[in-house]
Formats: sequence, C-alpha cells, structure tokens
Amino acid sequence: MRIVLDLAWGAATRVAKQVFESTGADVVILHGLPDGDRINVECGSTHLGKLKAAVAELEADIGFAFDGDADRVMAVDSQGRVIDGDYILYFWGQTLKQADKLPNNTIISTVMANLGFERAWERQGGTLVRTNVGDQHVHAEMVNQGAMLGGEQSGHILCHHYSLTGDGILTALHLADLLKQAECSLPDLVAQSFETYPQRLKNVRVEDSAVRRDWANCEALQSAIAQAESDMGDQGRVLVRASGTEPLIRVMVEAADANVVDHWTDTLADKVSQHLA
Repeated sequence: MRIVLDLAWGAATRVAKQVFESTGADVVILHGLPDGDRINVECGSTHLGKLKAAVAELEADIGFAFDGDADRVMAVDSQGRVIDGDYILYFWGQTLKQADKLPNNTIISTVMANLGFERAWERQGGTLVRTNVGDQHVHAEMVNQGAMLGGEQSGHILCHHYSLTGDGILTALHLADLLKQAECSLPDLVAQSFETYPQRLKNVRVEDSAVRRDWANCEALQSAIAQAESDMGDQGRVLVRASGTEPLIRVMVEAADANVVDHWTDTLADKVSQHLA
C-alpha cells in the first residue's frame, strides 16, 4: 500500500516512518522532523489540506495525520474525504464484533459523535454510549461498562485489547490493516458504512463565568431547545455546553437536513447572545 503520513513536526516523527515501512508499505512523509516551533502549525490532524493534496497527487491508498503528541490520528482517502474518529470506531467496531471481541456490541464515544454514526451502529445491532468530551471520560465509562472500544470524533481512540491509552500510530496501523483485509478501496469501504449528518457548531462569547456555568437555568434558551428538539424529533439533536477552557457557550445542532441545522444553530446562538452574553 502507498501511505502518506503527516507527522506534524511532533512526537510521531520518532517512530511512524520505521513502523509503517516495516509492514512493507510504500511510505511518503510530510512534516517529518521534530520541530517544537512548528508542531501542528498548518499541518497534522487539525489541518488536513496538505495531506489531502499529497494523497491525491501521489494516488495513495490512504493518508494519516497525527497531532503533536501523536495520541490522535485522522485519515484521508483518495477522494479527499476525511475519515475521522467516528468512522474509525465504526470500522474497528465491526471487526471486533465479527471476532466476538466487543462485549455487548458496545462502543463508548462522546456527545460529539455524529448521529449518522450512531444510527448506523444501531442498525448493526450495536449500542453507542455517549460521555462528556474528553478521553478521560471515555476511558472511565469503558472501565465502568467493561467496554473494549471507545474514542472521540477527533481521532483519539482507545482499544483495551491493545492499550489503555490513546496511540495514534497504533490506531493508524489498525485502520490500514482493516483496509488491507477488506480488499477494496477506502472510498468503497466508506460508501458501505454511513453518511454523516450535517453538524454545525457556533460559539458565543459569554464573559461572566457564573452565567456560563448556570446557562441551563435560562428559561428562554431551554424553551428554544425544547422547540428545536420537538421540531427535529429523532432526525436531529441539540448540544449546548459551556467550554471548560474558554469564555464560550458552544451551540451544536445536528440533523438530517442542513437547512434545519442552520436555522436552529442560529436561533439558539441568538438566544444565548440575547439572554446570557
């Protein structure tokens, strides 16, 4: 397989090339030297443009981009489609399920996991359990439920068959092996899985920390959320939360219809601005 690796000038530069070459892959490296001043700068798992271009130009089978400390990975297929943590969990979950190594067919993810992923996994007879954002919450719920696979949309994947911590290189190896065993192209594999629901996130700046923490007691906002949930039914969902690191209220809406997503994201963000900001 021809594989492009974007090492983001970070921790993956120590071992990723050697690991993938040892499997017999034809490896092309981007941002492959350790450079603390440039880690994640316009590269890596949060900036996929250069990886997409390289995969297309080189007609590679797959591209992988790691973050600075290499606990996360995002993949790109030959058509420029991003294979995020939701897809990785779905593919890996199918493999473990078929091998009878996925207790109760349960995957642990977070509130950010796409609804399209959840619906597709349920059609496979599986259960998706959501936690708060953060791999520590995913790990805690995995331990609580005896689950073996969990992770985040960001590409931070935990599989307790192999490790208790996130390891982007390990995750990338598993996805590459999955693709090899499937004997089809990655775009074909994606086409056989699921379509993501349109998802939009809007941040509203709320300087008062006490107001941010107490956002759930805003009656006008709660009323609007209830109306949105009623309007979308089981074809959409709303997630409102206060950022733990910035003075922001994050409003996320996801639905089968992109116009519905835009309408309710703007409506709810306006309510936050009017009544909390």
